[in-house]
Amino acid sequence: MSIRVYRNAAIHTGDSGKPPARAMAVDGERLLAVGAEAEVRAVAGPKAELIDLEGAAVLPGLYDAHVHTAQYAQSLGAVDLRDVRSLEEALARVAAHAARLRPGAWLFGGRWNSNTWDPPAQPDRYALDSVCPELPVALPSVDGHTVWANSAALRLVGIDADTPDPVGGEIVRDANGEPTGILREAASYPLRDRMVSADLRDQLRVAQEELLALGLTSVHDIDGEDCRAAYLDLHAAGELKLRVHKAIPMDHLEAAIAEGRRTGQGDDWFRTGPVKIFSDGALGSHTCHMSESFAGEQGNVGIAVTPYDDLVRLFARAAGAGIAVATHAIGDQANHLVIDAYEAVGRTAGLRHRIEHAQHLRPGDLPRMAGLGIVASMQPVHCTSDIDLVDSLLAGRELASYAWRGMLNAGVALAFGSDAPVEHPNPFAALYAAVTRTRPDGDPAGGWQPEQRLSMAEAIAAHTLGAAHAAGEEDRKGVLAPGRLADFIAVDTDPYREPADAVLRTKVLTTVVGGDVRWRRI
Repeated sequence: MSIRVYRNAAIHTGDSGKPPARAMAVDGERLLAVGAEAEVRAVAGPKAELIDLEGAAVLPGLYDAHVHTAQYAQSLGAVDLRDVRSLEEALARVAAHAARLRPGAWLFGGRWNSNTWDPPAQPDRYALDSVCPELPVALPSVDGHTVWANSAALRLVGIDADTPDPVGGEIVRDANGEPTGILREAASYPLRDRMVSADLRDQLRVAQEELLALGLTSVHDIDGEDCRAAYLDLHAAGELKLRVHKAIPMDHLEAAIAEGRRTGQGDDWFRTGPVKIFSDGALGSHTCHMSESFAGEQGNVGIAVTPYDDLVRLFARAAGAGIAVATHAIGDQANHLVIDAYEAVGRTAGLRHRIEHAQHLRPGDLPRMAGLGIVASMQPVHCTSDIDLVDSLLAGRELASYAWRGMLNAGVALAFGSDAPVEHPNPFAALYAAVTRTRPDGDPAGGWQPEQRLSMAEAIAAHTLGAAHAAGEEDRKGVLAPGRLADFIAVDTDPYREPADAVLRTKVLTTVVGGDVRWRRI
């Protein structure tokens, strides 16, 4: 492969101590030189291929630190209820989707949010039965922690009035003890096991094109073993175009240890990541583990999906086998207990342990996270999506909520992502949310809890170098410098110079991974 020079661009290297460069030379998958065009071309030599970026702004490839790529891939062809605003509208959309399915097929998709419906009432299986009496239906909520199922789906997985609640889950029941079709946390797992696809490799092939078009060059995938197998197939076939740091599901931990998996194993295209463990639920499902009851729900402090003693045991088991831990924690009590468990196990050389989401913490737990080197893997758009919910359910509490500024000030490492398909995987929406703390329409004016806003440079760092740091890859990704991987994007808006609302509308022009153009806007 000849040396390539990408030129005529405002190149923001990610190194805050250096001004924008004008050109980069690429040799194979790595950067050879970065700087003024004359200097770069002198290093590259007269035979280098020249690629004109036509004055675009260039950033290091954006890195999503928490994304469910299999679920995202499947959602591209599933029923989408995110924007519906009533039960009737949701049922109409389900009915229309069911009409396109073959007999006996499962109907998946969902991402419904009954908190935003008019009226905001929780649905039940009878409503689904009215439009889909025969096909089994299983629809995760927008936060993914509740599943709305119809009677056919419940029958197929054997859930009835005699089925006990599992540890860390709840089968919601009516006054007669009959399941309503709402399954929370661990109670939904039997249905989630059905949400697999025989053609996942083909779906991921399509999904990676969507992610590349958004400027993502690397992902931390949080889905299951079927997703891992599909990615490995794509890699073996030479069809993998973005880099994957692949998490291990908790229920596969022992098998992964027996196989000899270790965090960081693999190559620059596919590496083993951390084990993913759930400590609680989610705010939208009213299942995140809080130290006080939710407003108007006396006695409901959420669900401890994994009890504390089990957290300590699992953390020690994983770390002892060379596997980092990524723990889902949203409520302040969940975060407190997870930090306690990490402290009980102690630091592990070579491993970066994480808290996924870290949404609501006690202020005193921020310096504890920093002292233990725990990475906060967070999703900025969750903040702006949840403003009304936080104000209604958690009002009047002394909490550090989506406390990006407080975390940086305390010395906590930030890694940004999307949690797609819970939110859209567009990283520029995340950057906008991080620097404004407003919804895309600019509400609330001045931002929600504006003291927690970040600068654009800090937000970009969390979505590039911060995500790389969480994976132990900061020596290869996140900064455009000689010897680093040649992963970068050219965009039509310079986020360092344009206002945040312009950044929200950014269009990616070119995505380069490993020195090759993997996607280009036509």
